[in-house]
Amino acid sequence: MFLTKGSEYGIKAAIFIASKSAEGHRVNVNEIAAAINSPIAYTAKIMQKLVKGNIIESTRGAQGGFEMIPEKIKGINLFQIIKSIDGNEIEKKCVLGLDRCSSANPCPFHHKYISIRENTITSLKNTNIDELATRLDNKFSVLIN
Repeated sequence: MFLTKGSEYGIKAAIFIASKSAEGHRVNVNEIAAAINSPIAYTAKIMQKLVKGNIIESTRGAQGGFEMIPEKIKGINLFQIIKSIDGNEIEKKCVLGLDRCSSANPCPFHHKYISIRENTITSLKNTNIDELATRLDNKFSVLIN
């Protein structure tokens, strides 16, 4: 399973926002785009999906920006972020890109890929943003090269 560019950016943005929110800061779309090395317009679209998916909060105005409620950060996992950006694609998309791949009409890799997809989804559900933001804050990981 491969993540879409949107999901990659969405996960990185959520980690960055969670890190800044833990410090009591809101961030604007320009700061997010720079931090995750993403085009500003595309980042804005991703932010809209994350707000709509109740992953992040948005406040308008001079002191506005994006943030995550600290009490909520531990309850948000990577699977939720991916679903808010790509819908059910992660659970349904054929690894070879075939439109009609299913158990009844499998691609050559379908039966081997099912367990890989299930294990990946379980890992995504078991990984929360707080865990990843903490790794970032403690300098154990980075968001860009």
